[in-house]
Amino acid sequence: MQELHDAPLAPLTTFRLGGPATRLITATTDAELIAAVREADDAGTPLLLIGGGSNLVIGDKGFDGTAVHIATRGLSLDGTTLTVAAGEIWTDAVARTVEAGLAGVECLAGIPGSAGATPIQNVGAYGQEVSSTITEVTAYDRRNRETVTLTGADCAFSYRHSRFKAEPERYVVLGVRFELEDADGLSAPLRYAETARALGVEAGDRVPLAAARDTVLKLRAGKGMVLDPEDHDTWSAGSFFTNPILTDTEFTAFRARVAERLGDAVEPPAFPAGEGRIKTSAAWLIDKAGFTKGYGTGPARISTKHTLALTNRGEATTEDLLALAREVVAGVRDAFGVTLVNEPVTVGVTL
Repeated sequence: MQELHDAPLAPLTTFRLGGPATRLITATTDAELIAAVREADDAGTPLLLIGGGSNLVIGDKGFDGTAVHIATRGLSLDGTTLTVAAGEIWTDAVARTVEAGLAGVECLAGIPGSAGATPIQNVGAYGQEVSSTITEVTAYDRRNRETVTLTGADCAFSYRHSRFKAEPERYVVLGVRFELEDADGLSAPLRYAETARALGVEAGDRVPLAAARDTVLKLRAGKGMVLDPEDHDTWSAGSFFTNPILTDTEFTAFRARVAERLGDAVEPPAFPAGEGRIKTSAAWLIDKAGFTKGYGTGPARISTKHTLALTNRGEATTEDLLALAREVVAGVRDAFGVTLVNEPVTVGVTL
């Protein structure tokens, strides 16, 4: 277990932003991870857990406490069951399932971060969410000071949300178990129209697993959503805002604002999100509010490839990033009456 003091945290995040931690521990086993968490809890020391750093915005002053970098390893396949340690790189886990001919997470290829973060955020993209394949999550329960196993149902998954996100100070994810599908080398039915179009098939069709994975990677790369140290469009947290979910009444008011601003012929994106609820597109809102690709003149700007990504152009500070985020939130609210919510976790700062 490695321990550093006054340790820089920016290199551990995909934004490459944030000040140092008073203390940084790198845990390579579950035992080391639990010991570090218990020590901090016993001492009453603030604790920050860092996985792949792809969903994290750390303030410029850093973190006054103990940061624990989760670097545990372990990945096994038993039939159609995948078991992954929290510190495993998620893209590597997806690649392994495709190589094994197992369907269920192939459209989640290219998402940066660690496997342990996937249940926290209920990671999803291109028509798939991890909630559809997760059967168990092993975690350390800080409240009861014991290791527990939660079923998929116990995790209370919803759109970009879970029990772990609802109780961020309670659980430390140690490992995740997925139940995948052997479909003779074919993908799960494609649920995302853009993916189906790119593959020349209909939504609901299956395609070879590698074709699905490679197509998603190409689509993501075209939007700056696959990490590339040479491409500042990928110095981001991916989607910075979640897609708003509105009640029927809220959506009616929103639609009226759209007609007032853009004309009666313009229909905003609308997707069912449960009874009496409609999901719309954050990227559409940002663009139509006037924040187009590449927006900004400072060191933090909107990606040149996708309006939903806020990026560090190389010399930004966290305050630069937050100033841009606040401008976008205010602009969308003024234009359409909808308040965007940030997807990344903020540490030492608020939007």
